Formats: sequence, C-alpha cells, structure tokens
Amino acid sequence: MILKMSIKFRDRLAAFWMLLPVFAVLVAFYLYPTLYNIELSFTDITLLNLQMGGSPVGLENYREFLSGSGFWDLAVNTIFWLTAVTVLLRLFLGLLFALLLNSRFLETLRLTTLTRLVLLVPWATPPVVAVIAWRWLFDPGYGAINRFLLSTGLIADPVAFLADLRTVWPSIVTIVVWNTTPLVAVSLLAALQTIPEELNEAAAIDGATRWQQFRFVTLPYLLPTLSVLGLMSVIWTFNNFVYVWLATGAGPGTFTNVLATEIYIRAFIDLRIGYSSAIGVVMAVVMAGFGALYFRFFGLHDMQEKVG
Repeated sequence: MILKMSIKFRDRLAAFWMLLPVFAVLVAFYLYPTLYNIELSFTDITLLNLQMGGSPVGLENYREFLSGSGFWDLAVNTIFWLTAVTVLLRLFLGLLFALLLNSRFLETLRLTTLTRLVLLVPWATPPVVAVIAWRWLFDPGYGAINRFLLSTGLIADPVAFLADLRTVWPSIVTIVVWNTTPLVAVSLLAALQTIPEELNEAAAIDGATRWQQFRFVTLPYLLPTLSVLGLMSVIWTFNNFVYVWLATGAGPGTFTNVLATEIYIRAFIDLRIGYSSAIGVVMAVVMAGFGALYFRFFGLHDMQEKVG
C-alpha cells in the first residue's frame, strides 16, 4: 500500500515538473499582462506620466466609456457591421464554395485543382496587403472598380467607396469577407469529405431530392464545424484592428470607428492609457462570454459524448 502511494506521488510530481514550463508561460504571457491591464484601467495613467504612474480613479474610466455619447455607435459598428455581417457572409459563402469544390461538376470539367488554388489566393494574402490592394480597387480616381462602372454606364461620376457614408461599411465588409472566406470554405470542405457517401445514396434510393439530402444528411454533419467556425470567427473578428484602421482610419470622421480602433486612438493619440485599458477589459469580458458560450454548448457536449 505504501509502495503504491509513493509511486502515485512520484508520478504526480513528475507530471507537475513537466507542466511547470506551461504554467510559467501562462503566467508570464497571459496572467500577468491581464492583471496589469486591469490595474491600469482603474487609474488615470497616460503616456506622459508613465514613470510617475497614474492616480486611482476607481470605476471612472468604465463609467465614462459605457455612458459616453459614442458608445452605442461603437457597439453597432463592432457587433453588427464588423462582426455579425462579415461572419454570416463568410459562413454562407464558405459553405457555397465548399459544396462547389466537393461537387462532381468541377471534376467533370477538370477544374477542381485550379479552383482550389484560386480560392487559396485571398487566404494566402496578408491582411495588410489585402487592404492596400482593395484600397487601390476602390480608389475614385484610378481604381479598377470605378473605371469598370463608368465604362459600363452604371454610374455617372466616380464613387469614393471608402469615404462615402453609404458605401464605406459595405466596402470594409467586402475586404474582410474576401480575405477570410477561404479558411471557412477549406474547413467545411474537409468536413464534407468525411460524410459517408452511402448516406446520400440511401437517401436518394428512398426518393429524397437534392435539397432534402442536403438538409437532412449533409447539413447535420456540417453543423458542429459551422458552429465552431462561427464562434471562432466572431472572437477573431470582434478584436480585429487591421481592416478598419488601414482601410479608413476609423473614418470618415468616426463613422467606422470600432472598439479595437478606439483603444488605439485613446492610447496613442489621446495618450490615455488607463481609459484605453478599461476598453480592453470590457472587450475581454465580452470575449470571455463568447468563450463560455463555446464551452457550454460544444465542450460540454463533447465531454458528454465521450463519457456516454
């Protein structure tokens, strides 16, 4: 009995020493910066008084941000335009591309490999390069899109897509969806290729139409992948800074300002580190909510399946 207990203790001690570097990395690169950011959010520290440190202000930064006149504009821009619209579009288009790439139509034309390579081009393009390329395409003076629309008579005058309030958000959405949809398409294509062909054949024998096969056979198999892709896309997009800032600089004015760009503006233009830290904490809380949602509906379900 004593020998067994000593062996168990030795094994647990060995496991602890093996996991110690992981805990050290978590503390150094996640826990400490998080706690320090929370501490800063309760002060009035700025870039001008970093050495002296800021004075405690309690919840004033949070109160100012949440009750500010621009809070709801930031929330709508971030949650609706930047996150909801782009995520739904990339999931829908990604599913269409995955179904196309998995179809026999492209195999008949011998275009499967070429189509996959073309689809991967946007994904392989760095976001910075993608935004620069699309800014050139949207340019009212020499952009290809304006030239095409003018030559076909669809518009009479050039459109400043990234400066016009009517077109700026659809333009940003276009850039985000173009650059990120291939990842969704490739992931769904991999899921499609795991579906047993016998299921569709059996459904066809039973008289199911193509739509019924998709609805009752294909879609249930894709739902777990779609759900995970949707949640991960929400988390990634909600925090994104690159697309909006490089495309419009949060303009015209503050029309396309989102939470990530607001943090940058407050920290490095207004120099208010404490206030920007409070915004970061609010974003982290929202992301924690998404994480809890993910583990609640997917992590727990997977654990139940394994136990069952």
